[in-house]
Amino acid sequence: MSAPSMEERKACWGARDEYWKCLDENMEDASRCQKLRCSFESRCPQQWVKYFDKRRDFLKYKEQLQKGEYQPPGTTEKS
Repeated sequence: MSAPSMEERKACWGARDEYWKCLDENMEDASRCQKLRCSFESRCPQQWVKYFDKRRDFLKYKEQLQKGEYQPPGTTEKS
């Protein structure tokens, strides 16, 4: 497998950015962004898709942590 060309990388990053923008505008509802997700997956190498998915999860977690909004899964506040 050869490395993607500059044009292929730009197409991948553009597809990723469009998909992420759709998720942001639709409150993370992936079902509303399915066409963009398919475009993202078709334009990017599979390893890149996995990396970008993990990167987005981390960036969202970091953002919540900085705002003080993060709630660990499976925990509830005690009254």
